[in-house]
Amino acid sequence: MTLQHRLRDVEERLRQACSRSGRQPENIQMIAVTKYVSVATAQEAVRAGVTHVGENRWPDARPKWEALKDQAVFHYIGSLQTNKVKDVIGKFDYVHSLDRESLAEAINDRAEKLGIVVPCLLQVNVSGEQSKHGLAPEQALPFLHGLGKYDRIRPVGLMTMAPYESEPEETRPVFRALRLLRDELNGKAMTTEPLTELSMGMSNDFEVAAEEGATMVRLGTVLVGKEEIGVD
Repeated sequence: MTLQHRLRDVEERLRQACSRSGRQPENIQMIAVTKYVSVATAQEAVRAGVTHVGENRWPDARPKWEALKDQAVFHYIGSLQTNKVKDVIGKFDYVHSLDRESLAEAINDRAEKLGIVVPCLLQVNVSGEQSKHGLAPEQALPFLHGLGKYDRIRPVGLMTMAPYESEPEETRPVFRALRLLRDELNGKAMTTEPLTELSMGMSNDFEVAAEEGATMVRLGTVLVGKEEIGVD
């Protein structure tokens, strides 16, 4: 299947998921996760109509960012080390993995030097898996409250990674819990503007995530495929 065919297939699957849940497809942003593909494939994806690109390591992302920085919105979706903040902030339009005070401080300091404000999503480990990064759900409220002192960070939503399940339906409670957590935080008016984004759902389970309120789905293999180039 060509990349264009995969894109059309994903769009149709999202349309059907939205139809089942009473949502509008235009309210869900596809993010092409290009970690496992070449610069050429990333460029092909953008030519096919993909406008948002996600990467989770700066060394892998750099050549794609250099090639596409004026053509796509870039999302940093991986765990971000504080010593890599200088490479990422100012290049990526969104950071999906804000989950600790030291990282917030580093992002804020770098953004202040650049004179920018960085839209960030709080990464929440809803499933509680030890292998995954993120705040515990009960930590989200005090953490969000603490972000008030960082005027260069704009919290825009929440992100999570569900466990890989052979039956995607089993991921539904994780996605539902993230949506309910966002709604709870908004109900407490913790931020100047409501949290609007829910970054959840990947190649295996994006339809379930869409049904549960995802506004951003992070799609690698199902959308752009996987190549030898760029594999860790």
